[in-house]
Amino acid sequence: MKIRPLLIVLILLLPGCLLQPSIIDEEISDGMDLEMDYNFTHSNISLNIFHGESLENATANFTIRIMLNHTAAPIHSENMYKHVAAGNYNMTHFHRIIDDFMVQGGDFENHDGTGGYAADWYGFCSGQSANNHSSCNQTYWTIPDEADNGLIHLSCMISMAKTGNPNTGGSQFFLMPDDINHHSWLDGVHTVFGEITEGCEHVTAISEVATDSGDRPITPVIIYNATVDSE
Repeated sequence: MKIRPLLIVLILLLPGCLLQPSIIDEEISDGMDLEMDYNFTHSNISLNIFHGESLENATANFTIRIMLNHTAAPIHSENMYKHVAAGNYNMTHFHRIIDDFMVQGGDFENHDGTGGYAADWYGFCSGQSANNHSSCNQTYWTIPDEADNGLIHLSCMISMAKTGNPNTGGSQFFLMPDDINHHSWLDGVHTVFGEITEGCEHVTAISEVATDSGDRPITPVIIYNATVDSE
């Protein structure tokens, strides 16, 4: 099913992912102690996914491997790496799926597209530059845009979801299947920060699952485990 570009832009730019704080039991500590080589040019992560009401009763299982580009998008890549290393994406939903366009997930708070925030403090509170995090609730932590980095919205790429305002990315992301062309209207607006190196055909399969009128899959599509991979 083809969807006109204007509608797609409005859907992506209005995920509501950072507008309403919620209380969670465990918070990511400021300056989390994760072993990372901040000088590396790329890192690899894997998303292990099932389609079904539970892992035990899944109708399909997928593994997607992504190479994060720390040179072109250092903050976005580090943020994604930290979310994965902290286990934040485990048992999270792909809450918005649009055939011939993308699959979106990463809301580890509410699992419906209304939650999520940055994995660490990157100097922005709900899109506004701030000197420190003392006056910003963690649920409002966001990251600065890195959209003009030379990476564009082609098939098998990963990009950052955000609200309609600049610098509002937090944890939500979207994957582009292998049967699309260039989503050029997103370039310079959303930040592409990596590419799918294995399993892009699975992204395409996920993009074709049945959805309701709100683009939410009728049968859940869930990341049951996300891991940082060795080289």
